[in-house]
Amino acid sequence: MKKISLTLTLVALLTWMSSCEEGFDTLNVNPTAATTINPVFVFNNAVVNTSFPTSTLVFEHAIVQYMYSPNSGVLAGGNFNVGNPGPTGQNAGMWQRYYRDVIRYVVDVISKTKDDANRSNLYHMARIWKAYAFMVLTDTYGDVPYKEAGLGYLSGNIRPKYDAQQAIYEDIIKELTEATAALDASKPTEAGEVMFGGNIPRWKRFGNSVLFRAGMRLTKVNPTLAQSTAQKAIAGGLMQSNADNGIVRNNATFNNLVGSLLNSTEAANFYLTRYFVDYLRTTGDPRLASIAARYVGARSGSEQTAARINRDPAVQIGMPLGFDNGTVATQVAADKLASFYDYSQLDRTRLGKLDAPTFLVTYAQTQLLLAEAAQRGWTTGSAADYYKAGVTAHMQQLADADATAAVPAAAITAYLEKNPYDAARGLEQINTQYWLASFLNGPEAFANFRRSGFPKLTPNPYPGKEIKGSFINRIPYPDSEIAVNQANVSEASARQGADNLDTRVWWDKQ
Repeated sequence: MKKISLTLTLVALLTWMSSCEEGFDTLNVNPTAATTINPVFVFNNAVVNTSFPTSTLVFEHAIVQYMYSPNSGVLAGGNFNVGNPGPTGQNAGMWQRYYRDVIRYVVDVISKTKDDANRSNLYHMARIWKAYAFMVLTDTYGDVPYKEAGLGYLSGNIRPKYDAQQAIYEDIIKELTEATAALDASKPTEAGEVMFGGNIPRWKRFGNSVLFRAGMRLTKVNPTLAQSTAQKAIAGGLMQSNADNGIVRNNATFNNLVGSLLNSTEAANFYLTRYFVDYLRTTGDPRLASIAARYVGARSGSEQTAARINRDPAVQIGMPLGFDNGTVATQVAADKLASFYDYSQLDRTRLGKLDAPTFLVTYAQTQLLLAEAAQRGWTTGSAADYYKAGVTAHMQQLADADATAAVPAAAITAYLEKNPYDAARGLEQINTQYWLASFLNGPEAFANFRRSGFPKLTPNPYPGKEIKGSFINRIPYPDSEIAVNQANVSEASARQGADNLDTRVWWDKQ
């Protein structure tokens, strides 16, 4: 009887357990949770993360002499013509920002939309964005992972091969040409994307303007391809006004990274250069009043208070290059200042504020490239007219960064009358204005400076430089990449040249 009772008890227990297991597999599943992510949200993440990292202050801004820091350590780079390697080194800034937070997302979007007829416009938008991001990466480092990049999450490829920059540019041109042409307003337009809200004509003008930039990048290394690409982009239709600007709209949640740094730990450590301030002042450029601020009489960072701020162009004094925070004292005395904290800075309450927009590709830049194309005889129209339009557009663009930075129309007219276009030195004028129009877009200013040779900057005279030439030509690969992908880095360096600051990228032909 005991055996029969035990058996019946076990049967009852198993029956009860079986009934309890019904639906157990769904017990801990949230019925309202998303099982897949709409790829437009992934795309938006890539777009927002295209805002430039703080490393551009350390390298690109210093190299093209917008602003720099006299301090060493984590801020060493273009200020002293040295690299900044290591696990947290500034060499890695653009690499980590774009590969981790842009490329991997657009590659994922492309993978998820390429065979979906209902998402064809998003697919082509992602192709355009990928091409833009890779232009920034390859212009910064030279040969980089391209065809195999971003596949770690899709195929487990965590050691991608590097592609030669020439091959990367050829494919970028192909991708931009095909993707821009394939955008179709009769298909779902992706109103949820944050760049242009699904406006296909604006996307087409953006794609063609990036293509135009890519073509003009090749003027030294392949003038024939540069001309044909530029003409193709122009025929496709370029940006028509500042309303077409490619902008990352930063906000209180998604800060402008450069503005965030300038308003926190490094608020008192970056200063506009003497050359930049003097160039704006001597040409009577009204943009100086929109850009610069000086904390007159400040003897320390803590004395850079609102009561001391002065935005009058007449009192702005840029910090000369060639000094560190010890040797600059001699120059401070010569300039009759209270300390180096008394030099002019980017006004971090306006263009340098936390939520300042990041301008990636603009109508102003595009008009100035059109002026150069016209000067070279590659397109119709007047180089002088394009030049005036480009200068005007950038001055008007400042109001989009901050309303208090607006340049009055009368001041724009007066500036153009004082600084008329002169065809005899057209390329210098155009590309110097491109430098001004690219202010705060360090990667583009650095690239166009190498391509054009303008503005005519005097090399940074700091004595402890690592470079053999006059200027840094590229940023070396990050130590973190060398540690995990050394064989492919070595192969790229053998093809491109030594992994240092002196090696020129492919299109930067001497």
